[in-house]
Amino acid sequence: MKELLRSTDPTILAFASALLEGEDIDCFQMDVNMSILEGGIGIFPRRLMVRADDLIRAERVMRDNEIPLGR
Repeated sequence: MKELLRSTDPTILAFASALLEGEDIDCFQMDVNMSILEGGIGIFPRRLMVRADDLIRAERVMRDNEIPLGR
């Protein structure tokens, strides 16, 4: 798995996940449970991971939709 995107905004992560799903690119959100430790204030970024083979395609999808990768 490779990191595609890093953000503290859950709406960006949800939108990016939906776009990837529409392109048949599997993705996985990491660091979701950090919100328990931080008290839900959103200071720790979450990471969206994709397979290494899908990384270039996934980056293209993000660029085409003007989603900042945040890394």
